[in-house]
Amino acid sequence: MKKNRKDRFDVNNRPRRVSERNDLYQVLSSLKQNRKKRNELGELFVEGIEAIKQALASSRVRPKKLLFAEYEGLSDWARDLVGRGVFEESVSLERELYEELADRAEPSEIMATFGYDRFALADIALPPKPFIVVFDRPSDMGNLGSLIRSANAFGVDLFITHGHCVDLFEPKVIRSSLGAIFHTPVAHVESFDELSLFLGELKKKQGLVVAGTDSQGAEALGSSPLAPPVALILGNEAKGMSVRLKEMTDEVFKIPLDGEVNSLNVACAGSIFFYAIASART
Repeated sequence: MKKNRKDRFDVNNRPRRVSERNDLYQVLSSLKQNRKKRNELGELFVEGIEAIKQALASSRVRPKKLLFAEYEGLSDWARDLVGRGVFEESVSLERELYEELADRAEPSEIMATFGYDRFALADIALPPKPFIVVFDRPSDMGNLGSLIRSANAFGVDLFITHGHCVDLFEPKVIRSSLGAIFHTPVAHVESFDELSLFLGELKKKQGLVVAGTDSQGAEALGSSPLAPPVALILGNEAKGMSVRLKEMTDEVFKIPLDGEVNSLNVACAGSIFFYAIASART
């Protein structure tokens, strides 16, 4: 006899019920809002079905907690995740608590947490002609996530954030990247000296070109070859590249524009640069 959908999960995989703001709820809330807690526990909060699917398809993160409001209302796909014990723990929250955790007024049917390890620059294997992106002090989560998504689409080998900035693993960044962050190597470098040493070594060993971007750049994109090995530096949304990073560049490029507005949103500009560099890759 075919089992009722309600009985698909093994007794050992039965969801843990959370009906109040207990210790587990406080941990989940902290994972969503607090980078220090994420770093301490090595655990990410992921919202958005596509981002969760990409996380599940990646070997870089490990399923930890599957969150939902009512098991009976889940799709067959989500029920299967519970039934097969894909996550270490399934957690059923009261609807009010689930909606408090969610960013959207109408949240997706599941949210999740994943275990992760942050990359250090030395941990990342690069090809002989690497394509590296450095985003200097990003301040907008949507821009950062969109650029990581574009970086994945155009074959960026390493995406670095530099300086005081939003966390790479903020839930809004992950969601904006549509989970691309789980497939493209990403790293944060706080120190300019560490970044300078890393890029300097690649310049010596692999002939890396460090290319800056600025709406007032001296070189128009397309006027001279721009291809890997290259490190493309994108400036902060409001302030552009820092003076020290600008001094490190071999050339600063601009996108030639015909309209009255003389600059583009960093996510748009970055994506244009990524396409141009990817097209010139040999």
